[in-house]
Amino acid sequence: MTEAQLFALGLALAALSGIRAYLTVFGIGLAGYLGWLDLPPALQVTMSPWVLGTAGALTVVEFFADKIPGVDSGWDLLHTLLRIPVGAFLAAATLSPDGHLSASALAVGAGMALATHAMKAGTRAIINASPEPLSNWTASLGEDALSLAGLGLAFSHPWLALMMVVGVAAMTTLTVYWIARRVIGGVRRVLGGGRAVP
Repeated sequence: MTEAQLFALGLALAALSGIRAYLTVFGIGLAGYLGWLDLPPALQVTMSPWVLGTAGALTVVEFFADKIPGVDSGWDLLHTLLRIPVGAFLAAATLSPDGHLSASALAVGAGMALATHAMKAGTRAIINASPEPLSNWTASLGEDALSLAGLGLAFSHPWLALMMVVGVAAMTTLTVYWIARRVIGGVRRVLGGGRAVP
């Protein structure tokens, strides 16, 4: 891969870790372990059977925890402490030819992971205000699909993966925000407590 492709791959992995950190680590480690991708030295730790086993098991736990309204928001809050450092590490490790992680790459990766994590957590908090679980399950399954598609695309077309992950996350956030404003405006009209939100 060229330096530009490695840069895009690092940012795509950081963005994905803000949504599904365990799945991202498992996916990159599995790709290296199976020889689908030649991992930089600092990322080769993800090929360890211990890392693969732990990340794989936690991916399954997260899959189910993320489908339960309320639990998913608590999970997101707790994983603020994990997703951002993981994103920083993945970005910096991808850009490191010798295993040394640069402060600037760590900062860029952390910023990307923070952005996608904030979009995910904020969107899910708004969705959880709805009394029915269907929208929560739909959002969670959409995040699963986005993460899997982003990982698959990142290995062959990192720029496309980066644009897809960031674009879909941003569009989803804007759509949920727009719907929430409409619902709040309708509730205010019905209750007579104020005028509708434009």
